[in-house]
Amino acid sequence: MLLVTVGLTLAACGSSDEPILIGLAGPFSQQRAQSMQLAAQLAVSEINQQGGVRGRPLQLVVHDDSGMADIAVRVARTLHADPDVVAVVGHMNSGATLAAARVYNSGDNPLVEISPSASSPDLSDAGPYTFRVCPSDSIHGIQLAEWARDQLGANRVAILYENDAYGRGLRTTFKNSFTERGGQIVSDDPFSNILPSFEPYLTRIRSRGGADVVLFAGARDGAEEMLRTLNMIRYQPTVLGGDGAAGIETADIDTEGVYVSLAYLHDQPGARNEAFTSAYRRIYGGQLPDHRGAGAYDAVYLLARAIESVGVNRARVRDYLAGVGDETEPYDGVTGSIAFAANGDVVDRDVVIAIVRNKRLESVAR
Repeated sequence: MLLVTVGLTLAACGSSDEPILIGLAGPFSQQRAQSMQLAAQLAVSEINQQGGVRGRPLQLVVHDDSGMADIAVRVARTLHADPDVVAVVGHMNSGATLAAARVYNSGDNPLVEISPSASSPDLSDAGPYTFRVCPSDSIHGIQLAEWARDQLGANRVAILYENDAYGRGLRTTFKNSFTERGGQIVSDDPFSNILPSFEPYLTRIRSRGGADVVLFAGARDGAEEMLRTLNMIRYQPTVLGGDGAAGIETADIDTEGVYVSLAYLHDQPGARNEAFTSAYRRIYGGQLPDHRGAGAYDAVYLLARAIESVGVNRARVRDYLAGVGDETEPYDGVTGSIAFAANGDVVDRDVVIAIVRNKRLESVAR
């Protein structure tokens, strides 16, 4: 487990130099979480340059959870036990977030967690101290199904889903919505991350008449392997993926024409997002933020607003967040307007449907 404390300089210290601690938890040793960490650091730097929060600098306490539930629980226990940690931005993936939520919501002094990207529907029932700024797979699945049926004209869909909280959530909502629209699910297969090959699944799908679309409900590594297998067996259905497949556009294989659903894409309009993407590119060597980074950036700013309003008390921060969109104005973030339902889910949030063109993701619908 990696522990890093990121202290960023305060431009104009107020009444105290003692930092306000916010946890940041995710699989930061993995490429997929890089944007989450960089964007959170950018938000803290900007806030501190503007004078911090209540005259004090923000400071991130960064823990690497490897994207694994058991490590996420250990990270959560460490953060929960530190009375100076006011809240946590994290975790990144659904399995880790769900496991950690049991810790954060426990004890006499529970700890707020805001996930930038955990989309499992199960997170809606994780507890009163758990929030997320991204839409759930209930939204991703429905809008992917609408796109497949109404825009792509798909009648037959095969589903490959990773047998974890994320994969099952996306698969279920897509399947229900697609069949309600008159489509047919011709194959519905789970897989694990130790699967030796996708070839038996894909060969069987083709031998049974094929599919207009293959929905891949899993992480990017698996999506890359599936695309390699499709190329190898010379079978080329249209491929759809959820936000777990984000980053597939940069893979060293042919990904042209693959569709993915995302909570955010850097080409979204609006001055707030333009300023964020411009600063991110300038500071991080031309890189572009992904949906995990944008969600983490919004979560840090939202926590700063909460602490500015109610102080560093965990319970008061939680109550403030629960009232965003009701007792206080929604937060205008780079990912869109953020307001929370009673269960901590972000409300009224659509997803972006994007397509890979020339190794870049481009929005085709929101």
